[in-house]
Order: sequence, then C-alpha cells, then structure tokens
Amino acid sequence: MAVSRLEVAELSGFATPCHAACRKVEHNSLRAFSFNVSSRVPLNWSSSVDCCTWEGVGCDNRDRVIHLWLPSRGLVGRISPDITNLTHLYQLNLSLNSLSGPLPDRFVMSLKRLEIVDLSYNRLLGNFAASDKLPATIQMVDLSSNRFHGTIAYSFFELALNLQSFNINNNSFSGPIPSSICEFSPSIQRLDFSRNLYSGPISEGFGQCSNLLSLRAGFNYLSEGVPKDIYMVPTLQELYLPGNRLSGVIDGSIVNLINLTTLALYGNELTGIIPQHIGRLSNLENLLLHINKLNGTLPQSLTNCTRLTTLNLRVNLLEGELSAFDFSKFIQLRSIDLGNNFFSGRWPASLFLCKNLTAIRLSTNSLNGEVLPDILALQSLSFLSLSNNSLNNFTSAIRILTGCKNLTTLILSKNFYNEPLPGDENLIRADEFQNLQVLGLGGCGFTGQIPMWLSRLDKLEVLDLSLNNITGSVPGWFGNLPNLFYLDLSQNLLSGYFTMELIKLRRLATQQTSDQGKYTVTNRILISKHKVLKTSAQVQDLETSFKCTGDEVTIETSDEDEKDYIIEGRDEVTSGQLGWRWSMQAALVVAVA
Repeated sequence: MAVSRLEVAELSGFATPCHAACRKVEHNSLRAFSFNVSSRVPLNWSSSVDCCTWEGVGCDNRDRVIHLWLPSRGLVGRISPDITNLTHLYQLNLSLNSLSGPLPDRFVMSLKRLEIVDLSYNRLLGNFAASDKLPATIQMVDLSSNRFHGTIAYSFFELALNLQSFNINNNSFSGPIPSSICEFSPSIQRLDFSRNLYSGPISEGFGQCSNLLSLRAGFNYLSEGVPKDIYMVPTLQELYLPGNRLSGVIDGSIVNLINLTTLALYGNELTGIIPQHIGRLSNLENLLLHINKLNGTLPQSLTNCTRLTTLNLRVNLLEGELSAFDFSKFIQLRSIDLGNNFFSGRWPASLFLCKNLTAIRLSTNSLNGEVLPDILALQSLSFLSLSNNSLNNFTSAIRILTGCKNLTTLILSKNFYNEPLPGDENLIRADEFQNLQVLGLGGCGFTGQIPMWLSRLDKLEVLDLSLNNITGSVPGWFGNLPNLFYLDLSQNLLSGYFTMELIKLRRLATQQTSDQGKYTVTNRILISKHKVLKTSAQVQDLETSFKCTGDEVTIETSDEDEKDYIIEGRDEVTSGQLGWRWSMQAALVVAVA
C-alpha cells in the first residue's frame, strides 16, 4: 500500500521557501537539472532570480536547498548527475512525470540527508550497484511504476534504520524477495514488492518487522508456502500476495494477525481448508482467496468476521449446503463471490439480510429451486450472476427481479432448461429494469420466439440469447435499442430475412472516415452456423447494397444518413462451415448456415 501524499508531508513537513540567495553550486546544479528536462509549460527558473524562490524549490535558513518537489509537472528527459550536488536535500519528489534513463551514479549514496524520495510513475530504468546503500536518514522510498531491474543487495538497507515505507511496485526487480529489510529497518510500516519478477520461496525475516502494517508482494513468481514468521506480526493490517505460485495450506496460525483487514492470497495454488478459526480475525474487511484449490466447507467461525465488505472464494473446490450457512451477520458485506465451486442446495435465504450487498455471484455451483421474492430487500443490488446452476421457473424469476431497481447486470445463463420464453409483452412494465445494461440468457434451451418485452430495456448494452431453441425471425425493433452494442443470437432455430434494422444499431456504428468518404464500423458481427437467415441483395428504400465478393462483406449506401452503417469484414471457414466475422468493437451475432 503506497504512502499517501498527506502521509509523506507528515513525515518531514514541507520546506518553506526562503528569500535569501541560494548557494552557487546548488543554483548551478538546479539549472543543470532544468536543462536536461522539458515540459509543455517550462519551469520558471530564471537565472536572475534567487533559486530559493523557484517553483518546487525550498531552502533552509542557511540558504541550502533542502526541498525539490515537482510532481505531475509534465517533465520529460533525464535526471542530471548534478542533482547529487544538492547534498542537503531531504525531500525529493519527481513523481508522475515522464523522466527516463538511469539514475545518476551514486545517486543514493550522495544524498545523505534524504528523508523522502518519490520517483514513482516515470520511465526510469537501470539497477542498483552492490555498493549502493540507502542513507541513515531515509524514511520513505517510492520507486513504483518505473523500469528498474536487477536484484537489491542485502546491504542496500544496512543503514536505513529510520525507513518506514518502501515501494518498488510495478518494476522488473528479480531474484529472491529482500526479506532481510526488517533486520536493518525495524520501524518499517509499509512494504510493496508487487508486480516484479521476484521468484523462489519467501525467506523468513518479515517476522522481525514489529511495526509492519502492510506487506504486498503480489503478481511475482513466488513459490512454496507463506513463511510462518509473517503470522507473528500482530500489527499487520494487509497481507497481499496474490498472483504467485504459492502452495500448501493456509496455516492456522494466521489467526494471530488480529489486526488484519485485508487477506489477499488469490491466484495461487493453495490447498486444504480455510482455517477453522478464521473468525478470530474480527477486523477482517476483505477476504480474497479465489482461484486456488481450497476444499471443505465454509467454516462456521467465519460468521464472526462481521466487518467483511468483500468475500471472494470463487474458483475453488469448496462444497456444502449453502443455505445452511448463516450470512445474516455480514451486515457490511457489499460483494460476495462464491462462483465455480461445488456448493449445493437452495438459495441461502440469510443472504437477503445483508442489505448493503451490491454484487452477488453464485454461478457454476449446484444450486436449485427458484429465485425468492426476499431478494427485493437488497435494494442496492446492481450485479447478480446465477448462471450454470439448476434454477427453475424463469417467468417468476423475471417478475421478481424487475423489482431490483438498481440492477445493471443480470446473468441467468444455463438455468431454466427447456422452459418457454414468456411471451407476455407486459411481463416488464415501462418503469422496470430501467438500469439494466447486461442480460445473459444463453444456454438455457429456451423455446418460443424472441419476446417483445425485451424492447423496453432502453439501457441494455449486452444481450445474450445464444444456445437456445428460439424460433421465428429476428425482430426489427432491436434496431431501436439505443445503447445495444453486443447481441448474440447464435445457435438457435431462427429463420427468415436478415433484417437491415440491425444495421441501424447506433452503438454498433463507430465511424472512421477514409479518403473516399467510406465509414468503417469498428464493432463486430458474427454470423455463425445454424438455420439460414437470407439477406436481401438490394435494399431499395435505403439505397443500400449488400455485397459478398471473395473474402469481403461490404454494405454500401449513398444515403448520407446511413453512412454510419457501412461494414467491412472477412471470411472465416472453420470445419467446413462458413461464418462471416465483420470487424466491430463488440459483436452482433445472428445464426446463419
């Protein structure tokens, strides 16, 4: 977790510019720095003006430059070696610019009074020499989001007794992760090694960081288990190790981290059960253990984690009767994801007592039964995915879910097998589902025709009706849905003419003007196998022609109002079956042999 700018200021305080003349060597060094960089609005550093009054520069009462603070200044170029002449500098912030190239030689060693150095979000590169050491005064280092590489030597932290925050996130550092930092810097509070190339096991050593609040080393190539000494740091509030190759079980001693608020171990190869006494982590707010190989049931003690706001356990091997677990104590829970497990039984009614929920994913389990009216208690619900279960009574489900006024995403695919699509055009009233943007109903084997009530979903952007048994023609009113940019009707039993109304979908028409005045749509239409949808060779009322020549499909028009809809594409032949894929930003998918 990066230290905030406010925290940075509190570490040493901002230096106040003085109005005496700064020393000549420092004046010249700053001028050399400015000559090496450029920006759209140049630095107002006039040689005729005292450098202590220059933008971003501060001096002490002895006219020595102690402060260079130029974040987000649009600086482009390299850091001049002359910056190492600012030997009294204790605050340096050049973050959020476009500085490139390596740091000057002996940069770290020369600035012996530095307390704060923030060079984050630039394009700096290079590595640290084995002889480089942080100065004894250093409190905060942020080199995140650059292009540094190589290893950091054991001795790099040898003098850094006062170091509180060290962030090298999003670089290319490699080798073993430097857990020895705690041996030299016992005051360290925040460590971020994420998004580098660190590999191998995490060595013990972090247990010596008696004041550590946050340890982040996600998205590296770390292997084996989490060293147990990490679980002996009672101050730890965040343990963030996702996207590695960690294996083994989550040791039960993790419950010693009584101040932990975020536990993120997702995207690893962890096995075994969730610790039975995890409920002792009563301050836990975010539990992110998804994409592992955890098994067993949800531990009952988890209900003691009443401060949870995010619970994500998807893509594991968890099982058990979900309705038997009591979710009612999670009164602050906003997001729950238990998808892609082996949970069984009916919808857990106690989940409806978590009234702050905005997102629920229970997809790809073995849940059965119907959607219950109690879900209407979740008035903040905006995302609901129940796909790939064994739910029934689609008509009832839709009638109930229309009462979820804030719902934007509804995925019910692979349920309601072989039920009919309700044809009652009044199933949805004009004031219902008014925020719905994504509706997934694919793979249900629905019978019947495309229902008229879908035409009332004015904010709909994505509609999936694929892999059903829908018959009849494609209705022209699809062209009146103002926000639709993805429509999948493939793998059905549709027939009749390809309606040119589909070409009128405004969100499908991203214009690119060529020299000939032709507009190419950057979205995508996929016409895949199944019953034939015939296309009219000429649509006279729009003066539009539909041409198939060689490996191109082009729709041309002489009507100025219709130039949005010119489409170009290429032929795809797969396993002897012909499909046209037209280049688009998203996709309109209809069924054709």
